Amino acid sequence: MRLKPSVVLRLYSLCGILIQVAASKSKAKGSQGQFPLTQNVTVIEGETATLTCRVDQNDNTSLQWSNPAQQTLYFDDKKALRDNRIELLRASWHELTIRVTDVSLSDEGQYTCSLFTMPVKTSKAFLTVLGVPEVPQISGFISPVMEGDRMELTCKTSGSKPAADIRWFKNDKEVKDVKYLKEEDANRKTFTVSSTMNFKADRSDDGAVVSCRVDHESLNSTPQIAMQVLEIHYLPSVKIIPSTLWPEEGQSITLICESKGKPLPDPVLWTKDGGDLPDPERMVVNGRELNINSLNRTDNGTYRCEAANSIGLNSAEYVLIIHDPNAMAEKDATDHAVIGGIVAVVVFVTLCSIILLGRYLARHKGTYLTNEAKGAEDAPDADTAIINAEGSQVNAEEKKEYFI
Repeated sequence: MRLKPSVVLRLYSLCGILIQVAASKSKAKGSQGQFPLTQNVTVIEGETATLTCRVDQNDNTSLQWSNPAQQTLYFDDKKALRDNRIELLRASWHELTIRVTDVSLSDEGQYTCSLFTMPVKTSKAFLTVLGVPEVPQISGFISPVMEGDRMELTCKTSGSKPAADIRWFKNDKEVKDVKYLKEEDANRKTFTVSSTMNFKADRSDDGAVVSCRVDHESLNSTPQIAMQVLEIHYLPSVKIIPSTLWPEEGQSITLICESKGKPLPDPVLWTKDGGDLPDPERMVVNGRELNINSLNRTDNGTYRCEAANSIGLNSAEYVLIIHDPNAMAEKDATDHAVIGGIVAVVVFVTLCSIILLGRYLARHKGTYLTNEAKGAEDAPDADTAIINAEGSQVNAEEKKEYFI
């Protein structure tokens, strides 16, 4: 039996349809367990982000990347969005990797990788863009500052995402008692943060380095720092230091006037007992030092050193007492004589006491009556012994025994 050509053509078409349906079912069944794999990405503003989508054992199914606005960026190796910052790195049946350069804050969001199976399978990757904080600025700084005045310094930085952290340091020591403020910027994405430090100026702060440090994850462990050097003006402090603590007649002494202040104090002024130095020939002022030669008792008195700067005046006093070396020798000899006399008196009194005690013991001998003198040795009982003792008192003197 011979079939008509039209019937044969219909049979071929039916076979082709059946083959395509079987192939589609097989492809769907093979891809049923496959899912695209992606990872979240964090990038600093202005740098490059790489988005990768992988599929294991893909059977020629297409991959696609789309942005948070659901705009297709790449379909396999075909670019769909006109953006020169977006580039294709790798495209195969198992991977689709794209790169976004010069990332901005507006690029942040959820990106989608789609695997065109039946049904379509997707995987999400969130792109986080970090906003870099601007270089901090310190405001409220005044130089110089008078000792005792209060200082209020504020450190401020903008553009950070998330909000940056600010820390204060004075030299290498962190200052904890500060105020912190965080405000959202106009773009509603980044933050402006500020921190205020308030303290009372002290002379120990002069020359100290006050620094404001901004820490943020976008800075890669390299904080941004703003610094200021404090200049504190204060009243002079004055102290007199003698060259010897035991000045003697005929010797020399130097009194050093040590003064510290800012601005530096003017040349010091020396006085004695409230007036000028009485003997300029022996009392010579050399800068901050007062040299007194050939000391004598007339140099005894109160010496005063005054130091002044633009803040004010301060002074210190030293009482000078001149010692006579001969008087000291005589005093030492007198002291030795007194000590020797005291020792001799103690020895003499001790010997006399021993002699008197010996004589007393020699002249006072003790006595006692024996049993025989009392007449009690032959008594049969106690009553008889008492009668015998009373009757024998007359002869008791004959039976005394002595002891020394």
